[in-house]
Amino acid sequence: MSAIVSATDARRSRVRLLIVTMLFLVTTVNYADRATLSIAGPALSKELHLDPVAMGYVFSAFGWSYVIAQVPCGWLLDRFGSKWVYAISIIVWSVLTAMQGMVGFLAAGTAIVVLFALRFLVGIAEAPSFPANARIVAAWFPGNERGTASAFFNSGQYFATVIFAPLMGWIAHEHGWSHVFYVMGGLGIIMGIVWIKTIYEPKDHPAINETEFDYIKQGGALVDMDAAKDGKARDSGPRWDHIRQLLANRMMLGVYIGQYCINTLTYFFLTWFPVYLVKERGLSILQAGFVATLPALCGFIGGVLGGVISDYILRRTGSLTMARKIPIVGGMLLSMVIIGCNYVDSQALVIGFMALAFFGKGIGALGWAVVSDTSPKEAGGVSGGLFNTFGNLSSITTPIIIGYILAATGSFNGALVFVGGNALVAAIAYLFIVGEIKRVQLKAA
Repeated sequence: MSAIVSATDARRSRVRLLIVTMLFLVTTVNYADRATLSIAGPALSKELHLDPVAMGYVFSAFGWSYVIAQVPCGWLLDRFGSKWVYAISIIVWSVLTAMQGMVGFLAAGTAIVVLFALRFLVGIAEAPSFPANARIVAAWFPGNERGTASAFFNSGQYFATVIFAPLMGWIAHEHGWSHVFYVMGGLGIIMGIVWIKTIYEPKDHPAINETEFDYIKQGGALVDMDAAKDGKARDSGPRWDHIRQLLANRMMLGVYIGQYCINTLTYFFLTWFPVYLVKERGLSILQAGFVATLPALCGFIGGVLGGVISDYILRRTGSLTMARKIPIVGGMLLSMVIIGCNYVDSQALVIGFMALAFFGKGIGALGWAVVSDTSPKEAGGVSGGLFNTFGNLSSITTPIIIGYILAATGSFNGALVFVGGNALVAAIAYLFIVGEIKRVQLKAA
């Protein structure tokens, strides 16, 4: 039997691995572009005379539009498919990122307004990214590989810091903060062109063979999610009633609450973490860029490991609920060690606690696997959009709340308690609200 299975495996193409690698690379660039402002932040805030509250609002500009655009962009994905909506998204957000480097030529007051506006537009442009990732994983991967695939592309958020934080720190130190935006914007445009040449639906990919197509289809992949683009298919797209049913589903509400809290850790890391290292711990911008790589690397390892553990539990137990909940709850409880940074003076211990916290966060970051597991076929983009709407409300609240905490206390201690408390709430949501994890079946209107 094993010889037969091995022979079958040998004949099966591995195109889905190329697809998820592309999702990982695009996500890495996506998060690097989001982090440009945090790396450039200390120098930029000094040049533009921004206090903590003002900086918090500038950090949040991305989040306002990113949240507002989630459901509309999810609808666009369901109507027009993932490839071209995502391609346009990548190129537009990259151009807008490059334009942020030009605000230094403006007067301080005007520069702040333009910077806020550009970050706001970047949020709109990036809105389709993660719902599209989830749709593509649902279309290309069988259920027993979906956790690993989702965790792999999601781990790009940590890998972005591992690769690009030192690079951006060096660019800011040697050439000035504006060049951070120019370099990352140019890289994103290149990535958009590569995306167009690489991504296809399963039935259309020139390299996929019948054995792999049958394997992913029989394993539960939604291979025909974007199959038809005729008038009938578009007329049968997502409806407002689908949104109502998803919002009325207790399992999905628990998932939404959990993702909001999980993303609080993400947006602390993407916005205030480098500032924390510079202003609270006395590092230079260049040092902060390099130091941030260790927690990010641990988050990346935890992210991949969380998906592997989840799919292993699924294969051993057959329980999707156990497979997703165990890593999520365990990872979030581990993330609470971030509060320990308040009780140590050693920089090494601070980085150690941060690394352990983001390792736990990586293990628990399986929300997009849950979306791929639960989204109804006829509204996958809208389901992902709703999930990302709730999750990314934290992109608005986290930088602003931390900005006010800093202004009121002059210290990051309360901010770290706030972040750790959100990790606890995420664990509680998955334990007591989510219930059984299964695909949502929408009722006909």
